[in-house]
Amino acid sequence: MRFGIFMAPFHCPAGQDPISALQRDLELVQLLDRLGYDEAWIGEHHSAGAEIIPDPMIFIGYAAPQTRHIKLGTGVLSLPYHNPLLVADRAFFLDQLTRGRFMLGLGPGALPGDAQMLGISIEEQRTALEEDTEVLMKLLAGETVTAKTSRYNLVNAQSQYRAYSDFDIAVAAIASPTGPRIAGRHGVGLLSIGATAAGGFDALAHHWDVMEERAAEFGQTADRNKWRLVGPMHIAETKEQAIEDARFGLDDWCHYTQKILAVPHFRAAGETFEERVEWVNESGLGVIGTPDDAIRQIERLEKQSNGGFGAYLMMAHEWANPSATHRHYELFARFVKPRFQGMARGPLSAQDRAIGEWESLGDRVERAVAAATERHFSQKEASTAS
Repeated sequence: MRFGIFMAPFHCPAGQDPISALQRDLELVQLLDRLGYDEAWIGEHHSAGAEIIPDPMIFIGYAAPQTRHIKLGTGVLSLPYHNPLLVADRAFFLDQLTRGRFMLGLGPGALPGDAQMLGISIEEQRTALEEDTEVLMKLLAGETVTAKTSRYNLVNAQSQYRAYSDFDIAVAAIASPTGPRIAGRHGVGLLSIGATAAGGFDALAHHWDVMEERAAEFGQTADRNKWRLVGPMHIAETKEQAIEDARFGLDDWCHYTQKILAVPHFRAAGETFEERVEWVNESGLGVIGTPDDAIRQIERLEKQSNGGFGAYLMMAHEWANPSATHRHYELFARFVKPRFQGMARGPLSAQDRAIGEWESLGDRVERAVAAATERHFSQKEASTAS
């Protein structure tokens, strides 16, 4: 299983210095790169004040030379806001610049204020995503496309660029079946952003059923390794410490989803800090607790998915201050990641073997030391006698 983050980013409350906020975002991606995380997905937003990256591709182009291994994806690029030819060109370009570390995530656009300012009907966004993905996939395949919608007019359009790698493409799924429909139709990955939100946890297996049905209909393969689940967490050495850490920013984040973000299916519950902590932990949304709690949550998701998935992405937030947030990712990398990636099996097996052989090997070592000591003194006495 791969691990990473899905970074909107959330900087709640609004009004923070954007320079320092974006620097924190960059430093987080750099930390994940050093800790061996696999992926970081960066969002696109244009309204509501707290999610302040307007162009994930620019951020990726900036972050790529300041990291070494981690893959960087648009999480997500709101395709109906853009001309598909320009998206194809920029995707190819970033894939070349990053030498294969780029990933392309697509969605209809999450914030209704964005669509409203762009003159795009909120009711038509998901249909637009289906239409535009069809056009984009043809362009990414090197085809020449003529297509006209209310958002663009392509006339014999063809990208002059080519990909450096077979980069990942994924479609976002939150509340509707649109994401699984599109992903299955084109044989690409699925980003279940609402995997742990209200109703999302129970819908996981259903989402995959839609994927498989659509993939079979269009002769594609639904690959569970390309399925990524997103959910929030904050862990510390103890549950009490994790809860204390979350006093820094959980209330601001919840207030943003409850009173500012006009997205009903992504809305916190509770009015007090204690109620909100309970909502996170008891609803299945996520974890404010320990590494063991994080392990149990991922195991729950594996079971609920009815067959497994390829990656778990933590929803990046600022529930805790920067030092506690970094400690969260360090603890996750140290104790949670190895449990699902098999990296701990060798050392644990070696430890178990050592425990089993401890007494017998210890006795042999003790006898060997005694024998070596006896030889030493015997040789010394023989030398003195001669």
